[in-house]
Amino acid sequence: MGSTVRDAIAQVTEKVKLPTGYHIQWAGEYESEQRAGARLLVVIPITILIIFIILYSMFRSAKWGLLILAVVAMAPVGGLLALLLTGTHLSVSSGIGFLALFGVSVQTGVIMLEYINQLRARGYTIVDAAVEGAVLRLRPIMMTMLVATFGLLPAAMSHAIGSDSQRPFAIVIVGGLIAALLMGIFILPTLYVWFASDDDTLPAPEESFEA
Repeated sequence: MGSTVRDAIAQVTEKVKLPTGYHIQWAGEYESEQRAGARLLVVIPITILIIFIILYSMFRSAKWGLLILAVVAMAPVGGLLALLLTGTHLSVSSGIGFLALFGVSVQTGVIMLEYINQLRARGYTIVDAAVEGAVLRLRPIMMTMLVATFGLLPAAMSHAIGSDSQRPFAIVIVGGLIAALLMGIFILPTLYVWFASDDDTLPAPEESFEA
């Protein structure tokens, strides 16, 4: 609807000449979409900033926080591809789906990064810890992703009445989670090897930790 109204605005602006003192205001759903989009432009940066502050307080390191955010920034690629493949337009509903996707992607990144750091704290080299973490954290990360994916799959495939608002939200999360799973298993450990160094501050080994 948004692109249709924008086309209409362009046509009216080009072809309709109003007398002095008259103006045209485009309202209704289009006006609501514009307001919601403006709010999202403010909410998304604030959300990312809050996520970074939480990650920094958890790991006591800006490097690990930025590493997880780098992977989180790649997760929306899966959501955008899912929208493209299903022919779904980018909307306010899909924008909210990206916000929800950020949270789940951060969770999987924390699971992986914390496990790798624990392995290093127990004497593993950087490469060995990254490889071992990618192998042994595959199952818990996959379980986290699949629960959300299967839960939203009916909404993503629905074409019933009222699905126009929920379908873009679900499509973004399902496509983004599949991409985030692959990135969490392959890209995060690879980036970890590039970013890590021998003088990193590591957490104290946990007694309940199982390698």
